[in-house]
Amino acid sequence: MNELVIRLNATTRAARTLRHAVREHLGPESGDAELCVTELLANVVRHLGEGTPVTLRISGRAARTRVELTDPAPAARPTPREAAGDDESGRGLALLDALALRWGVSQGQGTKTVWCELDPGHSRHGRVAVITGG
Repeated sequence: MNELVIRLNATTRAARTLRHAVREHLGPESGDAELCVTELLANVVRHLGEGTPVTLRISGRAARTRVELTDPAPAARPTPREAAGDDESGRGLALLDALALRWGVSQGQGTKTVWCELDPGHSRHGRVAVITGG
């Protein structure tokens, strides 16, 4: 199985590094995976704090790509929420839900993994409006 595993500390600056690694690993059809990795990492930074150790694992390629981000906080489970139109955050899991075929959370011994499965041959990227401030 073709797999990418990266261990690092979650920081806002690490998002660029992870996106680049995902692109190198998956190739030009990596847009959805890059977005998912960015959102998963942002959730760790926001809810667990800068410097939290995480492990990114990407497996599969052709029929289905699985993206996993593991952190050391099994009790801090992500909860989807409804963001109001003027909220600056709260849309990460909605974005994950829109892009992924399915997603979920699994707990290990002292860890939590948020995962999603993507169809690399059918990007959903075009169905989601991503708005960035400037």
